[in-house]
Amino acid sequence: MVIQQRMDPATYERIAGDAAYKLTELRDGIPTEKPVMSQRHGDLVVAIAAMLWSQTDASRLRVRANHAKLAISAGSYDIPDVVVLPAPRLTAGMDGADLDHEPALLVVEIWSPSTGDDDQTTKIPGYLLRGDAEIWLVEPGQRAIRRWIRRDDGGYDEHVSRGGEISPAAIPGVSLALDALFGAAE
Repeated sequence: MVIQQRMDPATYERIAGDAAYKLTELRDGIPTEKPVMSQRHGDLVVAIAAMLWSQTDASRLRVRANHAKLAISAGSYDIPDVVVLPAPRLTAGMDGADLDHEPALLVVEIWSPSTGDDDQTTKIPGYLLRGDAEIWLVEPGQRAIRRWIRRDDGGYDEHVSRGGEISPAAIPGVSLALDALFGAAE
């Protein structure tokens, strides 16, 4: 029998910056460590973060890879593979944990054998509830990116991109070449 220790959100926020909890998410009050990912997953995280970082102004935007902890609900925090956040929200406490309660400009999850089901059944729906501007599920086996782009009425339009370039709706002047992206993970 597995015994799980519950944790309240205030405790999680207090310890979230500690090294022992750097890859620990909080799921309905239960601390859960992110599982080990594949090499392809790691290559895609680095490639997407690098492409975004090289095209953004750090005084306005922050790109995080497996680092930011997004508040999903009263007892849940997820660590997305990649996220882009407005810089002013982060600069107030640069030495504190990378916690964020407001909608992100872009949240990216990359399908991996160890996380694919969780990404689709838990994480993506949580980001949709948060009201994040754009959410991507990168599917390397399909060489595709499923995108949910938030409309002005709060709903989302879903798109699938399989080639060419894509530009995050909330980050003007940024684009990612999908062939280069998927080529970096082969």
